[in-house]
Amino acid sequence: MNLNGLTTINIELTSRCNKLCHICGRRLKDKELSSKNMNPVQYGDIEFSLLEIISFQVPNDLVIALHNNGEPLMYPFLKEAIELFKKRKCITNLVTNGKLLIKKFDDIVDNLDTISISVFENDVEQEDQYKIIEEFITKKGDRKPFTTLRLIGNISDEKYKKFGCLIIRRLLHSPKGSFDYISNQVKRQPTIPETGICQDFLHHLAIDRFGDVSCCVRFDPNKELVLGNIKNQTLVELWNCEKRLRMKEKHIRGKRSQIDFCNKCEFYGIPTGE
Repeated sequence: MNLNGLTTINIELTSRCNKLCHICGRRLKDKELSSKNMNPVQYGDIEFSLLEIISFQVPNDLVIALHNNGEPLMYPFLKEAIELFKKRKCITNLVTNGKLLIKKFDDIVDNLDTISISVFENDVEQEDQYKIIEEFITKKGDRKPFTTLRLIGNISDEKYKKFGCLIIRRLLHSPKGSFDYISNQVKRQPTIPETGICQDFLHHLAIDRFGDVSCCVRFDPNKELVLGNIKNQTLVELWNCEKRLRMKEKHIRGKRSQIDFCNKCEFYGIPTGE
């Protein structure tokens, strides 16, 4: 057995976040639990020892995306986490809301390979975010990380062009997850590859702060996509486990509608711009 086909692992350094985004599925989940007088989601950080377990198993040149559902710049051992996977010659990346870019400047600059800053429509903190991005880009200059700006929804890119960053467009989606993609208030279907097979499923794994390993990075509050736990099984075992292979066969045969969760998802692993 091997890790053939695996290109990217998303690792949840922390499930904590410092924003209240209207497109966040976890905030919606919190409201639902509260309305039912149930305990809210418990947020926290991954143990560094768990990161070490993962790092010992990843091959060279894999993309390690140090984010999943939380804000990765809040992780107290961010610099050490990046360095851990750099030692394995992996490509390190993270997606951030940018609020802590200046505070964590020394942790990421000349250390992290790539970073993407998310800017989304109707964010009440957008002007403050813009000033932080400006300060970060000016202070960083040409040093790493390679920086992209991810504009989500109906946002003009005019004022962001001056930063000289790669601008990435993304459709706005429902807080429930990869559903109800909206473009300028019009329902749109995301891009589908010619194979008809979800590229996210074929090439990704996601590991949450508890070590649960999922076969894609979609928002999955009920853990329908969990294959097992990295504390009990190796990455190779999880990548080649019976559950994932059964799902893979259904995807290949065009029967994704027979898979719980996948039958509700509209995403095919190719992010769609406006």
